[in-house]
Amino acid sequence: MSIYLIRHGQSEFNAAHALDPTTDPMTFDAHLTELGVQQAKSAREEVADLGIKHVVASPLTRAIQTAMHIFGDDHPITVNPQVSEKLYSSCDVGSHPTVLKDMFSHLSFDHLPTQWWYGDPDIDQRIQAEPDDIFLTRALGFRTWLDQWNDEPLAVVGHGTFFVQLAGHHMQNCEIHKYR
Repeated sequence: MSIYLIRHGQSEFNAAHALDPTTDPMTFDAHLTELGVQQAKSAREEVADLGIKHVVASPLTRAIQTAMHIFGDDHPITVNPQVSEKLYSSCDVGSHPTVLKDMFSHLSFDHLPTQWWYGDPDIDQRIQAEPDDIFLTRALGFRTWLDQWNDEPLAVVGHGTFFVQLAGHHMQNCEIHKYR
């Protein structure tokens, strides 16, 4: 079965960081910009003929928003924290599952722990860079899951660094890449 990777649309963090790449704009769990929404709506037209039946999305807001603008309520969407971005910046710090449930009431977040993104509880710091070995283990775990996927065509809506690790391909915002 076909598997497609879709990077989220432009986020508030992407836009601010493009203006000044030397600083973190402190935009936690960034949402899509208007351009990001338009990119996702354009991607909807691109995926219409791919036969996608199921969607897996990162719990980061920009990925869920992208999945919703592309697939709407036409496809089941499973939120999977394995697909989240490597935590490096403020935008990679997630939102509590109850906050996500308030924004996306039709999706299930019951399986997510209170803090599903990377963070060492012994460190009192909100932004903690995810160590490479933990990130690689997470990405390899998801790759193993994907390699066993034999059901209907699948889309995975996620993030740039995660997809580079997963597929070795740097993706632009809302780019669609055939993984398999």
